[in-house]
Amino acid sequence: MRTSIEVADIFRAAGRAYRAAHAGHLSLDQLKVMSAIETCRTAVMGGHVEACTDCGHWRVAYNSCRNRHCPRCQGAAARTWLAEREADLLPVGYFHVVFTLPAEVADIAFQNKAAVYGLLFQAASETMTTIAADPKHLGARIGITAVLHTWGSAMTHHPHIHMIVPGGGIARDGSRWISSRPAFLLPVRVLGKLFRRLFLTRLMALHDAGRLAFYGGMVHLADRRAFLRHLSPVRKKNWVVYAKRPFAGPETVLAYLSRYTHRVAISNSRLLRFDESGVTFRYKDYRRAGADRQQVMTLATDEFIRRFLLHVLPKGFHRIRHYGLLAGATRKARLDHVRQLLGVVPPATTDAPADPPDVRPPCPCCGGHMVVIETFERSCRPRAPPHATASTGTTMP
Repeated sequence: MRTSIEVADIFRAAGRAYRAAHAGHLSLDQLKVMSAIETCRTAVMGGHVEACTDCGHWRVAYNSCRNRHCPRCQGAAARTWLAEREADLLPVGYFHVVFTLPAEVADIAFQNKAAVYGLLFQAASETMTTIAADPKHLGARIGITAVLHTWGSAMTHHPHIHMIVPGGGIARDGSRWISSRPAFLLPVRVLGKLFRRLFLTRLMALHDAGRLAFYGGMVHLADRRAFLRHLSPVRKKNWVVYAKRPFAGPETVLAYLSRYTHRVAISNSRLLRFDESGVTFRYKDYRRAGADRQQVMTLATDEFIRRFLLHVLPKGFHRIRHYGLLAGATRKARLDHVRQLLGVVPPATTDAPADPPDVRPPCPCCGGHMVVIETFERSCRPRAPPHATASTGTTMP
C-alpha cells in the first residue's frame, strides 16, 4: 500500500469545495481533469481481480484514467512513447534548445491558450529551420522534437518550448550530411531576434483577425492601440533562446526525453505534506545556485489547485510535435536516407510479439505468477473471492 501524498488525495479532499467556490469560473476541460484525477485507480474506473497460480493470493487492481494531466498515468505513457521514438535516434550528437515567452506575452497566452501556444510552436520551429537552412550557419535541413511546458517549478504560468535537435542536417540537394560543430549548433542571438520578429508579427495578425479574447484586467487589450502599447516593451527586449551543451549519446537523449515529454505541472514525488496549513512541496529556485536551489514551499490548498489547473491544455492540443526530418509520414524514409549518408546500419526491426509482455507485478507473498480471474465494469465491485483464498486476499486501489 502506498503511503505518499498524491495530487489525487488533494483533489478528493478539497476538490468539491473548490468547484463550489469557483462555480462558473472553471472550464469544462479543467472540470474533466479534476474528475479524472479524483477517480483514477478507484472502483469508479472498474478493474480486475488477479490471483496467484501458486499460493492463491488475490488482489484487486483498478483501472487508470489515462488523462494526460494525471501524475499517476504518465509513466506508462512515457515508456510507450519512448519505445516508439528509439528507432528515430541517429548516431550523432543532440542539442537541447529552449524558447521562452516574455511575461507580457505569457499573460496573453493564458487567456488564449490554443492560439498562442500554437503560435509558440510555429514561431520556434520556423526560427530553427530557417536559421539552420541558411548557408551562413549550417545550410541544412534539420529535425526537431518539440515539447510544450507551461509551468515553472513552483507551478506558476511560464510557457516555453523544449527542443531536442540532432547536431546536423541534410544538405539542400540531399547529397550529404552536414554536421554541426561539436559544442555549437546555431547562434542563440540570431535565433532570439528571428523568434521575436516572427512571433510578434503573427501575434498582431491574430489580434487583427479577431482571434484573441481578453477578460478581466486585460479587457482593454481588445483595442488595437492598447495592444500595441502593451507589446512595445517586449519589442525592445532580447528574447533569450537557451541552448544547452550537447548530450553525450543517444541513450542520454532517451533518458532526458523520459523526464520531459510526459511531465505534468507537479509530480507526486515532490509533494511533502497535505494538512490544514495547505500543501507543502519541493521546488527549484533557479535564482539560487548549488544546494540552495532546492527549496520548500507551502501553498493554501485552493491556491495549489488553482496553480495546477493553470496548466490544463485545450482539448485536442498536441504538446509534443515533430518538424523537419522528423515530421510526417515519410519520417522513416528520411531517417533511412540520413543513415545511408552517415554510413551506418539501420536499427533491426523485429515483429511485434503475438502476446504483449506480462507487466503485472509478481505475487507479494511467494513471487508467483498472477493471472486475471475476473474483470468488472465502472462503478461495479468484484465478486467475493472463493473461501479458500479469502484469508490471503488484499485490495490494492
